[in-house]
Amino acid sequence: MRKNKIDIISLGCSKNLVDSEHLIRQFQASGYTIEHNPSRVTGEIVVVNTCGFIRDAQEESINTILELGEAKRQGKFKKLIVMGCLAERFMADLIDALPEVDHFYGKFNWTKMLEDLGKSYREDIASERYLTTPPHYAYLKISEGCNRFCAFCAIPLITGRHKSVPMEQLLDEVRNLVKQGVKEFNVIAQDLSSYGLDLYGEMKLPELIDRMAQIDGVEWIRLHYAYPTQFPYDILPVMSRHDNVCKYLDIALQHVSDTVLDNMRRHIGKQETLELIARIRREVPGIHIRTTLMVGFPGEGDDEFNELVDFVKKARFERMGAFAYSEEAGTYAEKNYDDIIPQDVKDERLQIIMDVQESISQDLQDSKVGEVFKVIIDREDEDYYVGRTQWDSPEVDPEVLIEKKLQMKVGEFYNVRITQALPFELMGEVEG
Repeated sequence: MRKNKIDIISLGCSKNLVDSEHLIRQFQASGYTIEHNPSRVTGEIVVVNTCGFIRDAQEESINTILELGEAKRQGKFKKLIVMGCLAERFMADLIDALPEVDHFYGKFNWTKMLEDLGKSYREDIASERYLTTPPHYAYLKISEGCNRFCAFCAIPLITGRHKSVPMEQLLDEVRNLVKQGVKEFNVIAQDLSSYGLDLYGEMKLPELIDRMAQIDGVEWIRLHYAYPTQFPYDILPVMSRHDNVCKYLDIALQHVSDTVLDNMRRHIGKQETLELIARIRREVPGIHIRTTLMVGFPGEGDDEFNELVDFVKKARFERMGAFAYSEEAGTYAEKNYDDIIPQDVKDERLQIIMDVQESISQDLQDSKVGEVFKVIIDREDEDYYVGRTQWDSPEVDPEVLIEKKLQMKVGEFYNVRITQALPFELMGEVEG
């Protein structure tokens, strides 16, 4: 057990990771030694940044806390602290159920953690972070919270109303990260589309990205988690105009049936969805759209599911994930709908739709064979260098494997000719 050392364990999404990175920087400024996601804890304090979005994530967080609680009882460290989404959502229940935890903090009050440890939160370094990602890329969280209140979603129950980060603060953060060597910025939020409404009275995502793209050293900007309703169409000419704004958009559509979309309280219908996709593709040629779909939501009969499958076949999303609906406590759906679709039916529908997508992915990947793309190298494995194109977000999208014939540097860009395609992976060789 090392004195003045804190181990921080981050669970869940990249938005949580950004919070952990800000916290690490504050701890460092207070004189602590920090290790992020250690293989084994060796510090005297352990902080767990939890996820509370869906049941599986909640279970992972609880199991992690229980395992660490047992390690604490065995004297392996002195203090266990829990923060983040799970704590924000279920604080009272967790305090009663987990007495081995010394302190709980929610999603937004973790700054008090330093005060409780006898330190002070440093406002002068509030925009600084210690990167836990490879040094050439970072996540940039531009807002927190959501005002959409979809029937199935617990995010507003955890994060509250949508709150944008001031634009100048974000641009300063980007400049600071560029000085540290960051080249790629993955812009994230629960709802990118609403950025700026609360601060400026209008959607400011297009202006933010336009100004980011003009900062020297910013080589890639990638957009994650736009909302389809009231989509900020002015972002499309920005994406088309700037070479360093990746032709990539992550926009969760969830479904296409009017019946299901209405039950989900998505405030958009099938026709609007089709027009949205068509306009995005028309104004940003070559764009790769990533989406998420849900099967098994109340109101999805065989006809509605078949409508969704037909939609996937026609839309031919370059990137698509799907999951089966599970009831979340406190949501509109949990209070107002009966979750009557059997789990085995949900699982079968999920498999069907993912099989359809795999075939589409293979076709789209095959079309890249023989083409040359700009690729950033993320890491060096035993037999390959592993990189990504502009259409591949870290950890969730396909990678490009390059046989180790030439010496390459992690974090650098190379022109790579694609030689072979798999549904979720490409093989290539350096051009020239």
